[in-house]
Amino acid sequence: GLFPRRAGARDGHTSFVTMNFAASAGKPQDGSGTPLKAVQIDGQVVMKIVKHCTDHSPSLVTGQLLGLDIGATLEVTDCFPFPSAPVGPAADEEVDPDAGADYQLEMMRCLREINVDNNTVGWYQSTYLGSYYTEELIETFLAYQENIKRCVCIVYDPSRSAKQGTFSLKALRLTDRFYEIHKAGEFTFEKIADKSLSWSEIVTETPVTVRNSALAAAVFGELTESTLREEESGVVQSDLDRLHMSTNPFLERSLEFLSECMDDLASEQQKVAFYQRNVSRQQLQQAQWLQKRKQENAQRKASGLEALPEEEENAAKGVTEPSRLEGFLIANQVNQYVDQIQEFGQASLQKLYLVSGTQGVDNIAPRTPEA
Repeated sequence: GLFPRRAGARDGHTSFVTMNFAASAGKPQDGSGTPLKAVQIDGQVVMKIVKHCTDHSPSLVTGQLLGLDIGATLEVTDCFPFPSAPVGPAADEEVDPDAGADYQLEMMRCLREINVDNNTVGWYQSTYLGSYYTEELIETFLAYQENIKRCVCIVYDPSRSAKQGTFSLKALRLTDRFYEIHKAGEFTFEKIADKSLSWSEIVTETPVTVRNSALAAAVFGELTESTLREEESGVVQSDLDRLHMSTNPFLERSLEFLSECMDDLASEQQKVAFYQRNVSRQQLQQAQWLQKRKQENAQRKASGLEALPEEEENAAKGVTEPSRLEGFLIANQVNQYVDQIQEFGQASLQKLYLVSGTQGVDNIAPRTPEA
């Protein structure tokens, strides 16, 4: 199909190149000190991200973020796109896994030669209707944080920004608790319960501010003033985009994705239930075996024979515990879709009331057939 299931996973080539580059980008950074409270992005960087994601939509793309990590604020001052995976006949050709990382390191070297900030602070990626809670996102975060402790992922949704009049740009980070638990290899049922880790404590959203230089602000002011002079009503196209009434496609697609996520969540719950049944069955078998062995040892002891060991040889194998990460990510994705549907529904209802008022309609509720 045009959009993959849950539409959040980037292609495997791009994900591998990103993590491969993260492992070779610069010296490890010290993440201690002041907690990160905000991400400040230059206006030019925002325009580059929007253009790259919009030009390649509906394909999902990604790129590198460059900047400075200063105190409680992470400043993003530049960016450049990652090479996209080949399409068409070229997609069947074998791709060098180091080609993307070499390209990115060469780009940073060129930027350093012209005195542009070349410190890696994270990456950006496009998404479709907020479908970004995937294992690829977590794996890329973990690869980056081996060297960059306070890295961020900027997620931009061109599908929402184009039609809804909403600028859908977010800055995401892994929570410290999840990173420590996952790094220690303790992401099991017992450890999660012991640490009281919730599904909502995997990824956190960091406030984003857009910064423009004084010269850019002056240019924007002149452009805005000239536009308002040309428009007699003082209304520009961006104001009209907010009144776009066609939200049905977005609601329909969000409901489809939500339905798929609920099926995935039910499947994960079945895996957990199957695991718990197997554990209970194995514990019962071990208890029965141990009781039988004790009775056998009592008989051997009465006969003057040496007692047999009371430890089952296959007891150490146990039952393989399913990963809880996928279930946590699906729960986050369900929450994201629910928030989007609620936001779309509220905006649509407000627009309907506005239009009904201009057309003199008192009640916008659909008529019900009389009994």
